[in-house]
Amino acid sequence: MGKSTNKTVLILGGYGNFGKRITESLCSQAQARLLVAGRNLKKAESLVQMLQPSAKAALEAVRLDILAADFESQLIQLSPDIVIHTCGPFQGQDYRVPSACIQAKAHYIDLADDRRFVCDIEQLDDLAKANSVLLISGASSVPGLSSVVVDHYRDQFQSIESLDIAIAPGNQAERGEATVRAILSYTGKRFSVFSQGKWQDIYGWMNARKVDFGGVLGKRWLANVDVPDLELFQSRYSVNKEVRFQAGLELSVLHLTMVGMAYLVKKKLVKNWSPLTKLIVATSNLFLPFGTDQGGMKIDINGTSNSGELKSVQWTLFAEDGVGPYIPTLSTIIIAKKLLNEEMNETGAKPCLGLYFLEEFMPYADELKLYFEEVIVG
Repeated sequence: MGKSTNKTVLILGGYGNFGKRITESLCSQAQARLLVAGRNLKKAESLVQMLQPSAKAALEAVRLDILAADFESQLIQLSPDIVIHTCGPFQGQDYRVPSACIQAKAHYIDLADDRRFVCDIEQLDDLAKANSVLLISGASSVPGLSSVVVDHYRDQFQSIESLDIAIAPGNQAERGEATVRAILSYTGKRFSVFSQGKWQDIYGWMNARKVDFGGVLGKRWLANVDVPDLELFQSRYSVNKEVRFQAGLELSVLHLTMVGMAYLVKKKLVKNWSPLTKLIVATSNLFLPFGTDQGGMKIDINGTSNSGELKSVQWTLFAEDGVGPYIPTLSTIIIAKKLLNEEMNETGAKPCLGLYFLEEFMPYADELKLYFEEVIVG
């Protein structure tokens, strides 16, 4: 991609739950032309009209369906420099969008949290390099931010025995239908994790437990979720014993109902809950007046220090005032701005690992009034 003063950024699903937050943040980039794209042109136009008065970037609404037969030719015609793909769920999606970006010679970033989609993006690596573009998958809370945090502390350890990562959103935080559908797709389904020093199977949204996040969150329910970190982190950090990743719902009644739903799938009494996503979201919305708008992320690293002693790091991120849903967008925003400012020269296709530093995350955390606690022992 040649240098140019102004760069065109196409945001697929640019008015959706995550897309609108990314669009809003990139509006500050005077050198950018933002194309807010999706199937519903009226929604795209409505967001453009709302943001335009204060935007430094040029804004334009575009009708574009990633499932259209002529999607690739439409994309090439739009000639974007960067494409941001927020149209989840990514479970079951093929690589038509990143492949089209290669043909359009556009850099590509997505917010995928689907294990196969993120981990297998490397199959496009040779083609991406041949076309001088960078494809990044999983530029979200996982594995984007989670890897950045572990990277930050990695040099303090001679070896890592276990990684335990958890996400706990507040009940009143906005929930996107695509995110719920993604979770339901593996609820009660079997997947592989590295535990007790070997690979073994567990079940989605089972093994429920309560964990104390401390601070304003206190104790929250957690259960198994299937994310790329479970596959990527064991080898990346040479973890000896366990990589665990769980998430939870703040209200016990909702969380334990999900555990029950998982049990029904595990016992093959229900095949898959995701076709009922709209009904399940509507039902959960009845509980919005309860709970809080406070959420968080907790990362525990346990191992041996460089001096050979036992060492642990506990890093906990807290989000209040309903800003939790901004967190999954921050990795994409940071990387998009680096590409806009020509601060990244890499090409190829890869999961979002090690592409920015925790120090680069902090200004966004400060702006959103996110804060973290760090406990280091050893």
